[in-house]
Amino acid sequence: MLNKLVIASIFSLLLCLSLDAQEKEVSKKEDTKKENIKEAVVIDSIVATNNNIDPLAPAKAAFYSAILPGLGQAYNKKYWKIPIVYAALGTGIYFYSTNNKEYNRYRDAYKSRLAGFTNDEFYFDSQGNQLSQPRVTTQGLERGQKFYRKNKEISLLVTIGLYALNIIDANVDAHLLQYNVDEKLSLAPHFKINEIDASSNVGLTLNFKF
Repeated sequence: MLNKLVIASIFSLLLCLSLDAQEKEVSKKEDTKKENIKEAVVIDSIVATNNNIDPLAPAKAAFYSAILPGLGQAYNKKYWKIPIVYAALGTGIYFYSTNNKEYNRYRDAYKSRLAGFTNDEFYFDSQGNQLSQPRVTTQGLERGQKFYRKNKEISLLVTIGLYALNIIDANVDAHLLQYNVDEKLSLAPHFKINEIDASSNVGLTLNFKF
């Protein structure tokens, strides 16, 4: 009877020690998880702080380019784009100005003809000598007005489009400068040969590493 009591006491003691050890192990694991979570939060906070993401940067770049073409590109530090912006806008303005000048020439001569005058510029040659017949007929003046007016309108639309494109370019560049490219996400082409029928398969593979 004594032996059974001693064995039961020893068994109870071992059981208590085992339970206590398990509790300590569980508690240790929970503490480790908490420390890992805290460390992850700290790391994420550091990364988020170092990214220096400015959500207003795209709007600022677009606003600057709207005020002065090329200023948004300078804000994005894309200085090499500024000459391209001014070359494109300058070309559009040049063609608009040229077509507008020619349109005014033909319009003034046409108005002079309608008033009964024969002294418009098309009645003279390049040396200033008056001609018996004008170099451009009245019908030619009408066609010239239509031609240059159409080209003037097209030049104006192209210039406005280039101005808008300058704003869009600054806005998109500001977005891309803050775009986070994660190395864990990749898109790559793949080429595989089917061993059964020896046919080849070409496609794209999207990989994401956890």
